[in-house]
Amino acid sequence: MSDPAVDLGRAQVGDAPATEDIKALHVLRRGFAMSPELRRCMPVIAAVGLFAAVGRLIVPVMVQLVLDHGVIGPDGYRPGLVWTLSLAALATVLVVAAASRFALIRLVQMAESVLLGLRVRAFEHIHRLSLATHSESRRGVLVARVTSDIEAMAMFMQWGAMSWTINPILIVATLAVMFFYSWQLTLLVLVLHLPLLPYLRWIQRRQIAAHGRVRDRVAETMGHTSETVSAAAVIRAYGYRNAVRARLDNAVDRQYAAQMSAFKWWAFMLPVVDLASSVALAAAIVAGVTWGEELGIGAGGLVAFVFLVRLLIRPISEIGEVFDTTQAALAAWWKVMGVLDTPVDVVEPDPSDAEELPAGPLAVEVRDVSFSYRAAEPVLRGIDVAVPADADVAVVGETGSGKTTFVRLLARLADPTSGDVLIGGVDLRAVAPDSRRRGIRMVPQDGFLFAATIEDNICYGRPGATEADAAAAVEALGLRRWVEGLPAGMRTPVGQRGGRLSVGERQLVALARAQVADPGLLLLDEATSAVDPETEEALAVALAHLAQGRTTVSVAHRLSTAERADLVLVFDDGRIVEQGRHDELVEAGGVYSRLHQSWVGNTRRAAPRV
Repeated sequence: MSDPAVDLGRAQVGDAPATEDIKALHVLRRGFAMSPELRRCMPVIAAVGLFAAVGRLIVPVMVQLVLDHGVIGPDGYRPGLVWTLSLAALATVLVVAAASRFALIRLVQMAESVLLGLRVRAFEHIHRLSLATHSESRRGVLVARVTSDIEAMAMFMQWGAMSWTINPILIVATLAVMFFYSWQLTLLVLVLHLPLLPYLRWIQRRQIAAHGRVRDRVAETMGHTSETVSAAAVIRAYGYRNAVRARLDNAVDRQYAAQMSAFKWWAFMLPVVDLASSVALAAAIVAGVTWGEELGIGAGGLVAFVFLVRLLIRPISEIGEVFDTTQAALAAWWKVMGVLDTPVDVVEPDPSDAEELPAGPLAVEVRDVSFSYRAAEPVLRGIDVAVPADADVAVVGETGSGKTTFVRLLARLADPTSGDVLIGGVDLRAVAPDSRRRGIRMVPQDGFLFAATIEDNICYGRPGATEADAAAAVEALGLRRWVEGLPAGMRTPVGQRGGRLSVGERQLVALARAQVADPGLLLLDEATSAVDPETEEALAVALAHLAQGRTTVSVAHRLSTAERADLVLVFDDGRIVEQGRHDELVEAGGVYSRLHQSWVGNTRRAAPRV
């Protein structure tokens, strides 16, 4: 039996095909295709690399000229020529150093541009994915894709890319000059390096697979870490520390083992590369000294050739050193491509064909709607309902009955598997995104807030909203007294995810944010399910004000919300089994009546005794 923790993350968002199937050239081609910043900068880097290669090759040539014509030539020692050639070599080295600095600066700029563009595209794509897709993912997996996976590419972009750009040019140019001095010694050096090619290919395939497993383990560790940090209060309250610590330790141990496995291949490669280069250098020296006259290479030429062999060894060694970084970057790039390849289920309409929602309260019509999360069992089955404009609708049902999924379909967080959703008489799939966001607003159960002030969070309800708009929303919902009682009023920081406020206070801010948006259809996902007594009254007043002049659909955790509604939709096993007003449904003696009796009984038991 497989360890469930090991299997986490398989077949989730961001998972590319099996890591063993990664093809380096395929990843590079796709990477260039999706990174216009990389395509724009690479010609400049290649030109500078060619210039740097020519500059480096001038030095061995200068050495040969100095020896053959300025030191041991037929005219003996010629100091003028020696100084002239030496100064020319120095000038060349300085120019090459300046060019290399320029190339490095451009490469860093290019690398940061590529990483920024890739991260932004990944973020945008993740936010375009539907509810069905997000439900299959762990938060840590997606976070790893846009953070650690892209960071794994940074070193490659800043160092490895320059090495792969300049060094191949330098290798080819060096071999050309070596061939000019002695084609026999050049062939000898090549023959001794040829066994490296299949060996490096064998290493590369295993190394990139190993680094792919590392990226999976990093995502798994981040998922466990995110879960552990978010649930810190629950872990402490229930004494789960040891169990959670053991899970996190296991995840870290698996990541460590994967990283050691990846580094093992790097450790196998470097000594072999160094050995082959050293043997080639020694063989060239021995052959040149022994058969120099027969090969037609003099003392100066042999010294220059040795310099060239050393110059050849350096880029080969550098490529060996960046090989591990390259494999890690390619594996990370492949994982990010997996996110970008995840199909977008909620496809926005073409701007030329998109329709606008009408102003004012919006009617809702749902026709034979079914919905399932990917290949899972249907969550909704054959939903048919019509909600008139300006109605107050309560959606009730047992946990898992499909009521929250139904409300999310009205916000187009996902599209129905079959059937149609019409808002204001317009098919929701044909509504322009901006019009949908203006006309439909959803207040989630947790009242999510950003790490900013209360005023900032309220203004997020509508692009361009001002301080006056936020104040007007607070006044309209009757929340001014509550705001004035806060330490800094509207400028009070709410903390990460609104952690400085209570659950009820976060909901008050979320309702004010919805008021600023002024939607025609307001969706409330159990907005009163976990409200503290201190803010329950303020929340009830705010909800009453917010519902005025617009259609409201509320997932009702407390049936007191259903008692006040114009229409109650009763969900059971993904179907609407009853609908009507509260009194009618209680008298009918069906599912809603049983829910109501259970709720009344629990309320009486929870009431304090006098």
